[in-house]
Amino acid sequence: MSARIASSVSVPARVVGFDQALLWVTVALLAWGLVMVYSASIAMPENPRFAKYTHTYFLVRHVAWLLVSFVAALLAFQVPVARWEKAAPWLFIASLVLLVAVLIPHVGKVVYGARRWIALGPFGFQPSELVKFSVLLYAADYMVRKMEVKESFLRAVAPMGVAVALVGVLLLAEPDMGAFMVIAVIAMGILFLGGVNVRVVFLLVAVLLVAFGLMIALSEWRRERIFSYLDPWSEKNALAKGYQLTHSLIAIGRGEIFGVGLGGSVEKLHWLPEAHTDFLLAVIGEEFGLIGVICVIGLFLWLTRRLMQIGRQSIALERVFAGLVAQGVGIWMGFQAFINMGVNLGALPTKGLTLPLMSYGGSAILVNLVAVAVVLRIDFENRLMMRGGRV
Repeated sequence: MSARIASSVSVPARVVGFDQALLWVTVALLAWGLVMVYSASIAMPENPRFAKYTHTYFLVRHVAWLLVSFVAALLAFQVPVARWEKAAPWLFIASLVLLVAVLIPHVGKVVYGARRWIALGPFGFQPSELVKFSVLLYAADYMVRKMEVKESFLRAVAPMGVAVALVGVLLLAEPDMGAFMVIAVIAMGILFLGGVNVRVVFLLVAVLLVAFGLMIALSEWRRERIFSYLDPWSEKNALAKGYQLTHSLIAIGRGEIFGVGLGGSVEKLHWLPEAHTDFLLAVIGEEFGLIGVICVIGLFLWLTRRLMQIGRQSIALERVFAGLVAQGVGIWMGFQAFINMGVNLGALPTKGLTLPLMSYGGSAILVNLVAVAVVLRIDFENRLMMRGGRV
């Protein structure tokens, strides 16, 4: 339910403004990520697997995606929140269609044994990134609609559970358990913030934990990944399932307090796989040390806190959908950053999740920036309402 103010006062957009601090923190993460993607990937062409690439291959592609993402974010900012609310169910359906399409041979692109990408000319789009955003909008819209009608638990919450389960089945078929975890947490967070009883939330969390436990128990390669995480330095794991983790820890250990300097990483020289994507934080730790890692953590803490504050402000203004969306984006950015950092630091099992706004990955950057732009629009409309303008 989006509240609207009918007022004769028209406030110019330049007077209302928006959260510039949020914008500049986002730009800082993007800029730092761009530098680190170049630093982490510059030596990759010396590896026979990437011999056909130039030293600036990943940098150029990352810049191209950033430009496309900035344009998409500017367009997203122009869209009123009420239109996002109306489009939420249709965007969710479209994302489901893409999830099905990516599983079709010759449509979905297989990389490292996973079918997660749809080829778009020289680029690839990952539908699971769009699904994070569409589930967020759909869950917020769903909770607003259910607030208006008093129903039993099963009738109120079960349909949302079915929708998330359907997304989970499609994602696990790729397979992409990491994206499913993020989506499940986003949906659970919005249900909780939308007013679902705490005991019900705990019950749903227990169901999800059992489900994830069964996925691990019934999958040999997932079990091996968990066991290698528990003892990555063992003779069996150090050169197998624990290889990425051990070299990530070596990289962070080499950085010590102040790091070895920008460009001075040794682990990125074909020792640490996916240094420019999932393990970008390890390269930051090696080149900028503990100080650099703390700065990254601090930026994401501030970002998450500010997104949640904008959401609370919207709810206080009786703009429930907008508030749940902003808080959902906060949960998304915060949780995914937490998982990525935990993996890089050896606190969590290895998962294929990038560091939001920083890691190489075009579709992730695109959807992340659109999500932040929507929150900036929410903040803009909040300020407009508080100044007596129309939303």
